[in-house]
Amino acid sequence: MASRKEMADFLQSVERRAFKQALYAVRNDENALDIVQDSMMKLADRYAHAPAAELPLIFQRILQNTIRDHFRRAKVRQFFGTLLSSLLPTREEDESADPLETLNIAADEASSNPEKWYARKEVAQLIDGAVQLLPNRQREAFLLRYWEGLDVAETARVMGCSEGSVKTHCSRATHTLAAILQQKGVVL
Repeated sequence: MASRKEMADFLQSVERRAFKQALYAVRNDENALDIVQDSMMKLADRYAHAPAAELPLIFQRILQNTIRDHFRRAKVRQFFGTLLSSLLPTREEDESADPLETLNIAADEASSNPEKWYARKEVAQLIDGAVQLLPNRQREAFLLRYWEGLDVAETARVMGCSEGSVKTHCSRATHTLAAILQQKGVVL
């Protein structure tokens, strides 16, 4: 059973990566933040009794389900929104938010070797942009396997699919990312 401190430490350790995952999926800062907060609340409320070792897998499953729920709700809202659009006032959402705000490149490296720092920052931005172009399931598998460090079986459990599907999604994602980056001039 995870103690309160273990739960708090775990949530603190995953908040930024979870936000970035949600941001890749929904492409909106506010929605991504809501998704992460909702996922964290569900974990803390429903799985406080779970062993600390199981928290990463449980949290990833909750996060992915919350992202899927977001899209289902958005689809319903969009359907009814078009039906009732003449009754609702229009509002514009801010889509000028930069999803690259959370890229962390060491500041001390920038002062010690600015050329190397700038080159790394450029490549990181290209990779970030390329990951956003992946289809949802490929991006989800890629992030869980290579960013979160889950193995194939754990990724399959989180995604609710077979291990073979995870391997296929990851393979397609890496090939697509390699092609995109090569088009941008990044030599792998």
